[in-house]
Amino acid sequence: MSYRIKDLPIDERPREKLKQRGVFSLSNEELIAIILKTGNKEESVKDLAIRFIKTLPSFYELNSITYQDLIKIKGIKEAKAVTLLASIELGKRLTLPSSSKKKKFTNAEEIYQFFRLQILNSKQEKLFCVFLNTKNQMIHYETIFIGTQNKSITHPREIFNAAIKNSAVKIVLIHNHPTNDVTPSQEDIEFTHQIKEIGLLLKIPLMDHLIIGDTHYFSFFDHEML
Repeated sequence: MSYRIKDLPIDERPREKLKQRGVFSLSNEELIAIILKTGNKEESVKDLAIRFIKTLPSFYELNSITYQDLIKIKGIKEAKAVTLLASIELGKRLTLPSSSKKKKFTNAEEIYQFFRLQILNSKQEKLFCVFLNTKNQMIHYETIFIGTQNKSITHPREIFNAAIKNSAVKIVLIHNHPTNDVTPSQEDIEFTHQIKEIGLLLKIPLMDHLIIGDTHYFSFFDHEML
């Protein structure tokens, strides 16, 4: 038997509290309980949510939690893990300004400030590509690659296939170093030069490549390495 939110006393039900007092009245545990929906034969969904949060070094670790992290937690199986990850990702995307499309970038600092929350505290290396029009306005952006311990660089065709699909005139690459050391590796440098050369051939130039840490960034353009 799974313990559902409706099995709790009325005054302990997060959904009822949300309806009566508003979503801002809910604790972190209550928000998680709503997302999880059910507990298990040993604990209510509210108790599961409390125990889940206690497994985290800090609540903000949710920003970088992975599917593999989640399914290691007792009571969190595939469905709950997927639902949690989808909710977390939606929250990240909502931190982007509503005027994301046609957002104009004039320097690396603006790009960094716009995207840093998408990568903040990530335990995995991620590569984003930003697609720009002739006015340096963002048409779209995509996560091109999420790295593993054995691979951290994608193939150039994935970048330029996406650029052509989005009718990009220029591109900017952004990737993170989970160590927070934004010094480019030799692999980063070689990859950037490779993308630059291919971009020139395809007439979709690489305008910049940013390496982002939790607190600072490195711009290939600013360091005259493009």
